[in-house]
Amino acid sequence: MDLNLKNKVIIVTGGAKGIGEGIAEILAAEGAIVVIVGRNEADNAAVVDKIKAHHGDAFAVSAELTIPEECANAVSTVVQKYGRIDGLVNNAGVNDGVGLENGTYETFMSSLHKNLVHYFLMAHHALPYLKTSKGAIVNIGSKTAETGQGGTSAYAASNGGRNALTREWAVELLKYGIRVNAVIVAECYTPLYNKWIKTLPHPEETLANITSKIPLEKRMTTAEEIANMVAFLLSDKSSHTTGQLIHVDGGYVHLDRSLI
Repeated sequence: MDLNLKNKVIIVTGGAKGIGEGIAEILAAEGAIVVIVGRNEADNAAVVDKIKAHHGDAFAVSAELTIPEECANAVSTVVQKYGRIDGLVNNAGVNDGVGLENGTYETFMSSLHKNLVHYFLMAHHALPYLKTSKGAIVNIGSKTAETGQGGTSAYAASNGGRNALTREWAVELLKYGIRVNAVIVAECYTPLYNKWIKTLPHPEETLANITSKIPLEKRMTTAEEIANMVAFLLSDKSSHTTGQLIHVDGGYVHLDRSLI
């Protein structure tokens, strides 16, 4: 299916690793011009080179998204280079384990900046250009907002905020024809997930236990599967879809637990 994304300028925050990298690669394969925004210049450049090696088009902007001015500068840099923005994927973030017992005001607020505040800032600064293009926004979220996880209050709160902003923006931007949706991730195997699982006392046993609880095919979701949904939601093939929280998770969150 041709998603009609050719030459569309789409920003992907945190597009150099894990799910973000998968999204960047799929969008580039669909012909989009992918702009990766993230803090690590070397990682950004490596993904841009990888995309270009496969005849895709990509560009990178180095930005520390917890700094408001750098969010504004990132959007400005994209507009200076391309003159337009057709889509925004808010993806960057980290499950940083700031819990109710071990957290402080400072660490809680820092986590909100890592995981939620830049979602607002990137959308805010991109909005004038999305109005012109009648573009789309996709927010990447996590099951933690709905299921809880334990020991990660700030990340869960951030994801609750992402869900709420998705619905709020979908309403606010109706008049501009801008669609806003979210893709909610449950158990997706990425290098960061692999790094986390290895910190546990019995990593292989724990991973097997988690995987066994995923109803569809008893396996982790892939970054490519997340990316395919993101590409669809950015495309005009989803032209009457807005305000949705779409779970790409093999039924993990919503299917009856008796299935497992």
